Amino acid sequence: MKEFLDNNFLLGNKTAERLYHEYAVPMPIIDYHNHLSPEYIAKDINFNNITEAWLKGDHYKWRAMRSNGIPEAYITGNKTDWEKFEQWAATVPYTIRNPLFHWTHMELQRYFRIKEILSPVSAKHIYDLCNAKLQTGDFSVRKLLHKMNVQYVGTTDDPLDDLSYHRQIKNDGFEIKVCPSFRPDKAMSIENAIAFNNYLDKLEKISDSNIHDFETYLTALKSRHEYFDENGCRISDHGLEKIYAEDYTEGELKTIFQKVRNRKDVDEAAVAKFKSAMLVYFAEWDYEKNRVQQFHMGPIRNNNSRMFTELGPDTGWDSMGNSVNAKEIAKFLDRLDKNNKLAKTILYSSNPADNDVLATMAGNFNDGSYPGKIQSGAAWWFNDQKDGIIQHLKSVSNMGLLSRFVGMLTDSRSFLSFPRHEYFRRILCNLFGNEMERGELPNDEKWIGQIVQDVCYYNAKRYFNC
Repeated sequence: MKEFLDNNFLLGNKTAERLYHEYAVPMPIIDYHNHLSPEYIAKDINFNNITEAWLKGDHYKWRAMRSNGIPEAYITGNKTDWEKFEQWAATVPYTIRNPLFHWTHMELQRYFRIKEILSPVSAKHIYDLCNAKLQTGDFSVRKLLHKMNVQYVGTTDDPLDDLSYHRQIKNDGFEIKVCPSFRPDKAMSIENAIAFNNYLDKLEKISDSNIHDFETYLTALKSRHEYFDENGCRISDHGLEKIYAEDYTEGELKTIFQKVRNRKDVDEAAVAKFKSAMLVYFAEWDYEKNRVQQFHMGPIRNNNSRMFTELGPDTGWDSMGNSVNAKEIAKFLDRLDKNNKLAKTILYSSNPADNDVLATMAGNFNDGSYPGKIQSGAAWWFNDQKDGIIQHLKSVSNMGLLSRFVGMLTDSRSFLSFPRHEYFRRILCNLFGNEMERGELPNDEKWIGQIVQDVCYYNAKRYFNC
């Protein structure tokens, strides 16, 4: 019987082992989509303890703790950091076969060299050992990034962000590129007129403008798009329940905007038209700047209204939605393509049932101008576990070109999450290794090894120009 989480974890044969250790391991990490704090990187902070580094903001762990019957006071409440960690340690044994069980122990091994299983018995020892290391200079957030051989960090930033921390990081000469990604979801959320106007008031100040009609709104917003470009932005990102692709006229957009600017609510049809238009504007601006645009689609957010009221968004009350609206996605991409304004595009869904849909959709708009110009994005959110990653890799292989795939991302708020890249790489190498040993792929390790390196690193480096 193999040892848990040994050097050949997830690698089922000698070929897979060689592909991983000789080809995948040396590759740096390009983490092109995450929610890490640029402030923490700029200030190069040390976390006070493992609870702060591990549990603060991690809704994956929060959901598991709630499912294990842990009261909210020990999750997002006012209990001490030790008490929260103690309850997480009590939950970990029950996460068996959940990816959290693998990730937890990979992170303990890779960062802290701890091979013990986290449990109520080992909790205090592990807590004290991790905390002691986190207080040293070798465990500041910049050093944590270096430990995992990270080369590029793509944060997720609102158009209103002044990007001062990104500039500070660059001015410091930090070796790892930390670049903003333009996430304008709030800038088109007109379904709540009051919240939208509050947002526009802030946009006026930061853009030094007077937003009184649709044209001045677009001008102010585009100035932020250009400001991000001046500060190293290579990616735009959208978090949507669905793609909007309604028909609209400029006159309709002006009327809708004016009504909302006057703090009056509009109906669903008007919201859909407005968001459809804004997605096109954003996409055309991305094309002009040679940016990659990412569309994260499908989740139903904030399902628990009581807890949303109490805790706010991104606290673990989201789930998969139904399948994506394929016809609208096609209409949106076609609208851009026929005007020759379709940028590099990555399509994600929270629902694995959409893997083949998005992989075949990408093929509709790959025009030969760039390898893998349109892509089905990595196994995301609820799918970034072993089975979900394998399903996605098979879908991309069957419906497109896996060899042109830009690889994995963390989508994480934790600086300890980078072993997820290792997790992906082991699964990828095992997939190739199994098929090579069965004679389904040629026994050419140099060739397949180069594909492994492309998927793990080089494709992303070229695609994002980073």
